[in-house]
Amino acid sequence: MNADKVLDAKGFACPMPVVRAKKAIDELEAGQVLEVHTTDKGSKSDLTAWAKASGHTVVNMKEENGVFTFWIKKG
Repeated sequence: MNADKVLDAKGFACPMPVVRAKKAIDELEAGQVLEVHTTDKGSKSDLTAWAKASGHTVVNMKEENGVFTFWIKKG
C-alpha cells in the first residue's frame, strides 16, 4: 500500500506512537495516508481508537516480526 508519509515509532511505549502519529497526520491533506511502524502491542488498540475518535480511518494493519504497521487515511 502506498503511503504519503511514513512514521517510525518503533521502540516507543504508549502514548508516544499516538502522539507522534497525531503530529505526522496533521501535516497531511485529507485523503492522504500515513504509514506508522510501532513495536508497542498497546498501539493496536490505541492507534485504532485514536484514528476513529479523530475522524481518520485505519485502512490496513499488519504484524510482522514484532512490528505493527498501520496505514491510516486522514479524514
